[in-house]
Amino acid sequence: MSRSRDELEPESEIRPEANPETEPESGQAVGYGKPPLATRFKQGCSGNPKGRPRGSLNVTTTFTKILREKVTINENGKRKVVTKFDAAIKQIVNKAASGDIRAVRQVLELARDAETKQNASIAHNPAIDTVDQEVIDGIVKRLGEAKRKAEANDVGDQCG
Repeated sequence: MSRSRDELEPESEIRPEANPETEPESGQAVGYGKPPLATRFKQGCSGNPKGRPRGSLNVTTTFTKILREKVTINENGKRKVVTKFDAAIKQIVNKAASGDIRAVRQVLELARDAETKQNASIAHNPAIDTVDQEVIDGIVKRLGEAKRKAEANDVGDQCG
């Protein structure tokens, strides 16, 4: 028992009932990005009051802090205080020296990374910048001229 097309109400005549949430009495628009005034966060109050507490450390800071802690190791029968990072590197290098293939790969990768970073820092921060190089070139030029004059004076004295 389906209705005929004529019996159906046209869509333009169908109107939803007024929703008090979408049409507030204050006359302000409510919609996407504009919640009703009653449900908005109060001015000055956080939307996440139980968020990350102040002073808590992120993973990188915690990891760095732990790596810098001191430990006591025995090396050649002597006790030595080193950082955990130094102790870990010593262990990896010692395992690599004893023939552990995985440790050898790790050491090679660490060495490659360290060399790349060192070369990048040298290329990025040259020891002498362009202004210093110009000053050095000027000094060398003046010294060369002074040396030539001194040699010319010595030759003139010998011929006379």
